[in-house]
Amino acid sequence: MQNFGLDIWANKNFIIENGELKLNYKSMPSLLSIIEDIRAKDVKGPTLLRFPHLIKKQINSLYANFDKAILENGYKGSFNAVFPLKVNQLPNAVEAIIEQGKEFNYGLEAGSKAELIIAMSKTPTGAKITVNGFKDKEMLTLGFIAAQSGHDITLTIEGLGELETIIDIASECNLKIPDIGIRVRLHSAGSGTWAKSGGMDAKFGLTSTEIIEAVKLLKQHNLLQHFKMIHFHIGSQMSDIAPIKKALREAGNIYAELKNMEATSLCSINIGGGLAVEYNQHSHSKSYNYSIKEFSSSVVFLLGEIMDAKGVKHPDIFTESGRFIIASHAILITPVLELFSQDYQEKLLNFKKVNPPLIEELRELNNLLNNKNCIEYLHDALDHIESLLTLFDLGYIDLQDRSNAEILVHNIIKKTLYLTNVDNYIELEQLQANIQERYLINASIFQSLPDYWGLKQRFPVMPLHHLDSTPLRAASLWDITCDSDGEIDFDADKPLYLHDINIDDEDYFLGFFNVGAYQETLGMNHNLFTHPNEYTVEIDDNGYKLTNTIESKNLLDIVESIGYDKKLIYTNLEEKLQNSDFITEKEKNDTLAKLELYLQQNGYLRTTN
Repeated sequence: MQNFGLDIWANKNFIIENGELKLNYKSMPSLLSIIEDIRAKDVKGPTLLRFPHLIKKQINSLYANFDKAILENGYKGSFNAVFPLKVNQLPNAVEAIIEQGKEFNYGLEAGSKAELIIAMSKTPTGAKITVNGFKDKEMLTLGFIAAQSGHDITLTIEGLGELETIIDIASECNLKIPDIGIRVRLHSAGSGTWAKSGGMDAKFGLTSTEIIEAVKLLKQHNLLQHFKMIHFHIGSQMSDIAPIKKALREAGNIYAELKNMEATSLCSINIGGGLAVEYNQHSHSKSYNYSIKEFSSSVVFLLGEIMDAKGVKHPDIFTESGRFIIASHAILITPVLELFSQDYQEKLLNFKKVNPPLIEELRELNNLLNNKNCIEYLHDALDHIESLLTLFDLGYIDLQDRSNAEILVHNIIKKTLYLTNVDNYIELEQLQANIQERYLINASIFQSLPDYWGLKQRFPVMPLHHLDSTPLRAASLWDITCDSDGEIDFDADKPLYLHDINIDDEDYFLGFFNVGAYQETLGMNHNLFTHPNEYTVEIDDNGYKLTNTIESKNLLDIVESIGYDKKLIYTNLEEKLQNSDFITEKEKNDTLAKLELYLQQNGYLRTTN
């Protein structure tokens, strides 16, 4: 995995050149140069970079593939897409989506009142808004207000109660009535972690009986002409194409049946979201088994075939894929603070005149290690360290002996790793699971990669530089939270190997990729680590520029965000310092100045990287 699986997950967005990872776009800046530019401004801790051109690329791909499928299959309906705000509601992400999608009239989907307000304020006039999720009278009335304001909005009902509320609102006010959609509860279920979005036990949607009752209610209250869309969704990150095809057949037939039940204004079918993104870096464990070309062709062909068989006009097709659109646009970059084995440097060895026999044997193994004997000697060293640790527990060797043993064994391990032409390299790979290196990263997994903590979803990770040398250290990653769950462990089935770097001499930066979907909005302030510093990177033929800077919260703002009075906290700190009897007045003023400086910094570590 020398290229860290770029050919698997990166979608040709990055290339390796001169040992550095570069954007495969226009002037092709390196990620290392971008992060060094930012850190020259005294910015410490993790950094989130946004690349709007990658959003544009995904939107273009989505529309191009569906438009091609429509042309090739002689399909008579149009293709449309909206972005589901739940995937990433943050301003810089949403504004980039609107800007990059404006030529397609790309719209937004809302699933709550707050999201609907964002959609109403940000969606260009003429672009579609869809509203899903459970809704009360106030939320539905907001939909009427949106229609009155000129928005092309569809309220998708999740139950008959919502439809009855729409009927009440329509009779009580003179606001323009929005389009109405019905989410259907399919028998078909999806695949993968989020498959429970589909199937008869799904949280959302109307059963066949409820759909028939809904049509009757709409007709009874003269609202049937506003019924424009049916909607279904069988899950996020759909891994298998087969359940998608099955759901399309079921939903397509429901649509055709409704068209033949006097729902003559029905004109669109919303197939929901769920287009998968590749997170895996290893070819044997890919996340999904289809391409965007196969997906779009299957949707268009199957819906066209069903409508032709039923004698029904082809519906317009809507999708609500968010992960596919936005995951790739954001990269988390963090420096490595420490490699824990670097505590075991040879210069720290301190031998006695007379050492325990096992220590002397380790010294000999270390001195005589070569290409031919390294595996055998490594086995011996690992066996010796276990024996020496037992002797220490029993009181037969002292702390200096233990230190010498640990240093010698780690040096034997490191030397063996660099003898890359050993005969039994497969065994060496297996051994690395037990002799892995711990890399301490200046970040919080809970804040920036919550899906790893909650779902064990791994993200592509790789260094930004040193890519012209082979990474040899089996790596587990530790974050700086005070929690043992803040670790990305070494997985022998999906191994991560990193470089053996002297952190005292140089910085070593890791990038976590495809983090633009869900991670920011799900991130939690565990240990009160807040969001990282954020920059949008706009690339042209001559270079790049950093825009839309959002600084990480400072310490006072962090505590204020969870309910503390930051002014009172500062006053208390100042009073305690001023009342101290242990320092002079000048020392008090100097200390207060230092305290004020620290309070204006974020919570990530600064003293090393």
